Amino acid sequence: MSGGRIVLAVFGALAVLIAVALLAAGGFLLWADRTQRDEDGFFTSPTELFETDANALVSDGFDITSSDAADEDVPGFLLSEGRLGTVRVRATSTDPGESIFIGIGPEDDVRSYLDGVAYDVVEDFDVDPFRVDYRRVSGMQEPAIPSQQRFWAASASGAGEQAVEWPIEKGTWAIVVMNADGSADVAVDLDLGAKVSFILWLAIGLLVAGALLLLAGALMMAFALRSREGEAAAPAAPPPAPVAAEGDEAPYPVQLEGTQDAELSRFLPLVKWLLVLPHVLLLAVLWIVFFALTVVAGVVILFTERYPRTIFDFNVGVLRWTWRVAFYAYGALGTDRYPPFALSRVDYPATFEVPYPERLSRGLVLVKWWLLAIPQYIVISVLGTGFFWPTGWWGSPWWDSGGWWWPGLIGALALVAGGGLLLFGRYPRDVFELLLGANRWVYRVVAYAALMRDEYPPFRFRR
Repeated sequence: MSGGRIVLAVFGALAVLIAVALLAAGGFLLWADRTQRDEDGFFTSPTELFETDANALVSDGFDITSSDAADEDVPGFLLSEGRLGTVRVRATSTDPGESIFIGIGPEDDVRSYLDGVAYDVVEDFDVDPFRVDYRRVSGMQEPAIPSQQRFWAASASGAGEQAVEWPIEKGTWAIVVMNADGSADVAVDLDLGAKVSFILWLAIGLLVAGALLLLAGALMMAFALRSREGEAAAPAAPPPAPVAAEGDEAPYPVQLEGTQDAELSRFLPLVKWLLVLPHVLLLAVLWIVFFALTVVAGVVILFTERYPRTIFDFNVGVLRWTWRVAFYAYGALGTDRYPPFALSRVDYPATFEVPYPERLSRGLVLVKWWLLAIPQYIVISVLGTGFFWPTGWWGSPWWDSGGWWWPGLIGALALVAGGGLLLFGRYPRDVFELLLGANRWVYRVVAYAALMRDEYPPFRFRR
């Protein structure tokens, strides 16, 4: 594969990954816009209790600056005519006989009005579980009646539920909640709402951009990965299947092999994680396609008992490519020869083949990947993927309890092999054979779960 095609493939993979993120973000925003707004069109927080024994509750100042300011936070055109959106504050006193005041005003004017007055600043709050962080500002004076002040951009005062709606505009602002007469001991049930006028158009824009980028990335990868006449290729026919010796068990149809280099670099394993990044990016995309096509193949098998040949060849190619990268990197460290970017067979010391099945069981499609393969999943979690075992399992949630992590037998053996190369310049043959057997077991289970064969994978390392 030429350098230009490698670059094209990498950019194509990056484009697809970014496109998936854009589509996910656009879909989420579209879902939120259609389902999460109240009848007035606001996204609303849960109603929670805010209280203080001082004279006022004041939000920490929030800064809305436009692009003509030093900090280019919000484009200026969005701040005209409330285009950015509307903020709503609703509150009800916990004392039915108490009238309350809600106001939104410039932060400097709010601080001047409350100068010398005791109040609590709401610096932060969490929704689940609800928790508020207050900062007390001390004072001894009684405030003037808040509704009589002329600096409020929006305000409401009275008994029962009070609400203010404020079209967002440039400036630094603060929200104030008080008793209507300015007295101490303020306690209200309060919620915040926001109406974002452009969220639907943002969602549509993200979806369109994601779709176009996905198409561009797919085209780049298609051009990069297509075979060209005259390009180096492996033999058209697969290698012959291994034959069992007399008295031995028949070899499993999934054939994974690797030939260790006679000489291996002592220091290259230290940087292989960096060298394989282009492969990792491409394979991340290919595995998404792999899973989707496996579902399609399963549906076809249910009706025809046949695995679509094109999908089968593609999925085997993804596994073949993955094994070559693993053999080069930390799945085996078996070669210093850089793996090719190809789904097809190539001349490389790591090979993977699955004979195409002429017929597959309809019934097994429904159970083998999630039920029959469970014992195999347990084994390969120890062999290949590793697992995390939390301490304090019964006393606290696993994510909060600490624990220890087992990287898998393959990862542990690769570490031993890399350490042996680095320190002694040699790779124990027994370690390599054990790594090859462990990978063989993992890939057999993956092929079985991907519906490629009906034969149950054997519990063994050898062929």
